[in-house]
Amino acid sequence: MSGDRGLSKVDGFVQRDEVVIDGVDISGHWNRMLQPRELTDYSTDTMDWVRALEGGDSLGWCYQCAKCVPVCPVEAVGDYGPRKIVRKVQLGNDLMDDPDLWLCTTCAACLRVCPKVVDMIQIMPAIREQAVLEGKVPAELATAFENMQRQGNPLGDSARKRINWIKGADVEVPIIGKIQRPVDVLWYVSDYTSYHPRGHDAAHAMARVLTALGVDFAILGVEERSDGDSARLAGEPGLFEMLAEKNIEAMNKYEFDRLVVMDPHAYNAFKHHYPALGGDYNVMHYTQFLVPYLDQLKALFQTSVDLNLTFHDPCYLGRHNGEYEAPRKLLEAIPGVSLREMPHYKATGFCCGGGGGGMWLDGLVAEHTSERLSERRVREAVDSGAEALAVCCPYEPSRFEDAVKSTGNDGKLDVADIIELIDRAMQPAGEAAA
Repeated sequence: MSGDRGLSKVDGFVQRDEVVIDGVDISGHWNRMLQPRELTDYSTDTMDWVRALEGGDSLGWCYQCAKCVPVCPVEAVGDYGPRKIVRKVQLGNDLMDDPDLWLCTTCAACLRVCPKVVDMIQIMPAIREQAVLEGKVPAELATAFENMQRQGNPLGDSARKRINWIKGADVEVPIIGKIQRPVDVLWYVSDYTSYHPRGHDAAHAMARVLTALGVDFAILGVEERSDGDSARLAGEPGLFEMLAEKNIEAMNKYEFDRLVVMDPHAYNAFKHHYPALGGDYNVMHYTQFLVPYLDQLKALFQTSVDLNLTFHDPCYLGRHNGEYEAPRKLLEAIPGVSLREMPHYKATGFCCGGGGGGMWLDGLVAEHTSERLSERRVREAVDSGAEALAVCCPYEPSRFEDAVKSTGNDGKLDVADIIELIDRAMQPAGEAAA
C-alpha cells in the first residue's frame, strides 16, 4: 500500500482521502465505510449485575445475531426475544421492574439455535429470584407460591384431597404407605392430574391402563407434594427445595424400581434436580414407560378411535430432554388414529405458554401479548386439518380446551391426553368415551 494519508468523516461515514493499493486508486468515497458504533458510551453496571448472578453470566455472551428472535414463541404474540432482552440490559433497563422478566416460558427454543449458548433457562430464574427476594412478584404468581408452601400444590387444595380422584377410576389404586411392600412402579400422579377436574380423566385412564397391563404399581397418595419445578423456574429455588425434600423424604421410605410420572416438568425435576438433594430415581415419563408394553396394549385394544389428529410436543419432554418418539409410537399404535404433524413439531415445537411459571401468569401475559401461546398453538392445530390435538402433559388439556373456545374453534378441535386415547381404545366397542 502507498499514499495512505488523511482521514475524513462524512455524514456518519469514515474514508481515507488518498489511498492507492497495488496501483489502484481507491481514494475518497471508493473506500468509504460506516463509522464504528461505539458501545463504550453505555454503562455496563446492569449487565455486570446480571452476569454476577449464579446462572446469569451467559447473557454477556450474546453478539446480537438475532437467531433467537424468530424462534421465540413470545415474539410471535408480542415484542420479545433474548436479543431484545440483552439490548435492554445494555441500555441499563432494570428487568426486575419490567414485565419482560415474567414473559419467558423457559421453553429452550432460543437455546437450540444460539451459537453463543446464551442460556435463558438459567438467566431468567436467576433474575426472578432477586425479584422474589425484593417482593417484586406478580400477584397471581405469589398466590401460587403461597399455595405450594401451605398446601403442597399450586391450586391451593388440601393435601387430604389429593387422592379424591381415585373414586372415579373404577379400579383399585394402591397407596404405598398402606400396602407396606415393595412395588415395581411408584406412580407420581402430579398436581393437575390429582386436583383439576379435567386432569382426573388422565388419572383414571392411567390407573385403568396400568391395571390392565398387570403392572405392580402404587402411588404416594397424601404424602405426594408438587414437584416444585415451576417454583424453581419462576424464581423460588428455596420453595423448590422444600417441596423436593418432602417428596424425597416420602419416597425414600419405600422400595420401588421405577418412578413413572405424568408431567414432563416433574420428569425434568426428578431427572436433573432431585439427585443433588438425595432423590436419585429411575424416572420415566409415562409415554416412555408404556412403549415396551406396546404388544400387550395392542392385544387389549377393542375399539377403533377413528381420529385424524396432531400432536403437541411438550417443551420439557422434547427440547429439554430429547424425547420425541415415545409419544408418537403410542399414537401410531392406537387403532384408527391418523397422525399428521403441525409445521412446528419435535425440536421446533411451539410452546403452550405454561412452562417457567407461565401456568400461573396468564393475567400478566394477557396484558403484554396479542394472544395466549395456547391460542396460537390451537390455531396451528386447526389449520393442520386435524380433528383432535393429542397431548401428554397435565397442564395442556384444560389449557388447550380453553384456547379452543376463546379462538372460536369450539366443536372443530378436541383435546385429549394420549393416555385417554389408549384407554378409549381399550373399551369395548360402543362403550368408549366420545
